[in-house]
Amino acid sequence: MSLSSCGRKWFPLSNPALGALLQGPILVMDDEEMVLTLAAMMLKCLGYQATVCMNGDEALENYQKARAAGTPHLGVILDLTVYRGMGGRDVARQILLEDPDARLIVSCGNPYDPVLADHKTYGFCSTLAKPYRLSDLVTVLAGLFPWEDRTCAHSPPRKTESSSV
Repeated sequence: MSLSSCGRKWFPLSNPALGALLQGPILVMDDEEMVLTLAAMMLKCLGYQATVCMNGDEALENYQKARAAGTPHLGVILDLTVYRGMGGRDVARQILLEDPDARLIVSCGNPYDPVLADHKTYGFCSTLAKPYRLSDLVTVLAGLFPWEDRTCAHSPPRKTESSSV
């Protein structure tokens, strides 16, 4: 299947989560090329532009460049375990230092990893267990931006000049 043959018609339009999806760039970091290819295809099917990278250094560079260019990523999907470089937990920590409002999704093939069970403590808004399906991706992405509340649970309260310390 090629990216050009992919379309929304393959996904049931009756799914209520589709109405909550935004469109824009999504960054995906995974050290498995097949996962990156499939994630990019699924995101394209949903109307997103995927930026893919295979390690944490590339992810940080892509994230920073997009923010500097005024085209920040709507969300970031980070593989927790990367064998040749910085993994998702460390990348998340660095991204959140620069952008506390970042929408981060942890992706992992090990369902017993403690980060999945307590993902908000590590700064992630949501989890995406591998292997994931298109419907899983739709649900997670729609949940990043609930219509009534656009804040992520990990976002710290904003300090204002009138705030007391």
